[in-house]
Order: sequence, then C-alpha cells, then structure tokens
Amino acid sequence: MIHSDMAMPNNLKIDEEKYKSILKYIKLNVTDKYDFPQEIVQIDGITIATLGNFSASTGKPKSKKTFNVSAIVASALSGKEVLKYKANLPACKNKILYIDTEQSKCHCHKVLHRILSLAGLPTDQENDRIEFFVLREYTPDQRRDIIRWALHEENNIGLVVIDGIRDLIHDINSPSESLDIINELMRWSSYYELHIHTVLHLNKGDDNTRGHVGSELNNKAETVLQISKNMENGNISEVRAMHIRDKEFTPFAFEIGKDSLPHLVNDYQFKINKRDKLTSYVDMTEQQHRSALEITFQNGPVVGYQALLDALKKGYDSIGYARGRNTLVNLCKFLLQHEAILKDGRGYSFNEKFSI
Repeated sequence: MIHSDMAMPNNLKIDEEKYKSILKYIKLNVTDKYDFPQEIVQIDGITIATLGNFSASTGKPKSKKTFNVSAIVASALSGKEVLKYKANLPACKNKILYIDTEQSKCHCHKVLHRILSLAGLPTDQENDRIEFFVLREYTPDQRRDIIRWALHEENNIGLVVIDGIRDLIHDINSPSESLDIINELMRWSSYYELHIHTVLHLNKGDDNTRGHVGSELNNKAETVLQISKNMENGNISEVRAMHIRDKEFTPFAFEIGKDSLPHLVNDYQFKINKRDKLTSYVDMTEQQHRSALEITFQNGPVVGYQALLDALKKGYDSIGYARGRNTLVNLCKFLLQHEAILKDGRGYSFNEKFSI
C-alpha cells in the first residue's frame, strides 16, 4: 500500500483517480434505491427480456431461428403480440439495431421486409425506428468496432439483435475470446441500458450450444430460447426455454405460411422424446409439471381422491412419466405441499399460479 503521494509516479496517480471513479460507480449501498430492470419482452405474461440484460435464440441450421427473432423485433416495433411475443420498448428507447453477420444484403433485405410485414408497417418506405446493418464483409474485430460506434452514436436504442454472435470472435472454442465477447454483451447492455438478443447455432450432434462461447452464453444470459424443427413436418418449428431466469413459459410452435411469414400453430401437441423422460417428479421443471397438470385438469376440478390419482396418471403419462399408484400418491402429496393442487372438501383443482 502506498502512503504518500511523493512515492507515487504520475501515471499511477491517474490510475488511482480512475479507480476511485470506478469504485464510486460500482459500490452498492443499502440505503440507495435501485429500480428493477424494465421488462420489455414477455410470453404469456412471463418475462424473457429486460433492459440491461441479454438473451439468445439457439437452434440447429434451418430451424427458423431468424424467423423467430423477426417476430420479437416485429412486436417491439409495433407493440402488438406477434406469435407469442409481446414487446414494449420505453418511449425514450424505442429504436432497434439489427446486426447480421453472415447473410448477403439480398437475404437481409428479406428479413427486414418480413419484420415490417409482421409488424403491420409499410414496406415501401424507410422506418426510422430500426437500423439494419449487414456486416458479412468485415472481420470479427471490425464488426465489434462497428457495433461499439453504433451504440455510442445513438442514444435511443432499446433493443439490439446480433445474428450471430459467433462471427464476432475468431475461435468459437477459445475460452478467452468467448469470455471477452460475453463480457462485452454484458457491458453494452448494462452501460447503454438496452437489451441484446443474439443468435447461436446448436451442435449438429446434440442439443448443446456451440463451442466455449455457447457455454458462457448459457451461464450468463437472462433467457436462452431453443428453436427446433419438427421432425415430421419441416415447415413447423417449436420454441421452448432452454434457460430462463423467470418461470418457464408454455412452449409454442409456428409454421411458415404461403405469405412466407411465421404463423402460430394453435393446439399444437408436443411429443416427448425418450431421452427427455425423467426418473423423478422432484427433478421435473415447473413447466413439465404445468403441462401434465393442464391435462390432468383439462375438464375442470376433480372430485374424489381416486379420481384425482387417475387424472394425475393420465396427465403425467402425457409427458412421458408413467408410474404406478405408490408413486402417484407421493406425487400427489408433493403437488399439494407446493399448492399446485388445491383441496376443497372432496374436490381438487389446479392452481395455475403455483411455483416449484
């Protein structure tokens, strides 16, 4: 520790002043009040994006990730619900910056046209609320510099889309590069008080996000959406939460219509893969319980304990959790303790506001 300025070189004095400034900025005081980050994108009332954070869409090639992102952006532009997304940007931050790193201008033009069409906005005139940059021709370092300058020059940006993050680094498996770009996303989103949504491919052989950057993304992102192609109908894509800080939303599906736009598939039935079947109800996610209970109580409240066990069997069978009476009895106790099921006399009902 240095006790006297006489022993301190001039350059170290400058560093000390910078440190004091940073320390003042980062110090948390219990007496101060901090506003909760503004929620800007929701699905069925469940928050998936807030200002000051970042999220991602992931999926294998041709899974329609860009179509999914287009719906998010279209909702942010229009304030309307698009697919299942309902976005609301604050008036002081109602501009959108869309960065594409891999497609040609021709293909990017189709994306921009799609976004405006989904938003119900004119496609024959420019919209001053969205800036679309095509960075295919630039190096990873140049792309990052361009994004930095764009954020520095425009004060009203509330949503940034980076399709895709892999092209902002040289080596997707480099721990140092991956950590640097994720830290950059956290710094940009926090410093400029905006939300960044990025796109990253999944591995071809499994459902893990690609490379070391994928691991960092999973650890730090507010929400990671997984877009999967239906194996029987390639025109349908499924959207579910891979990681989410809020409670999980009910998965949904969309298909591409004759107008080349994504449309919600109503009453879509999700199939459960054998590898997704769980060995214990304790290990299930809240969304898995919710899906099973929606089937259990699809006809309303159930009267009688045995009728409840029968309904639970049907509900949990539907998600691939087929068990005998003893397990169902313990499952019933578990659900009652967590108030997912409410008991009133001999009747049992589903509490949709439960939390596990």
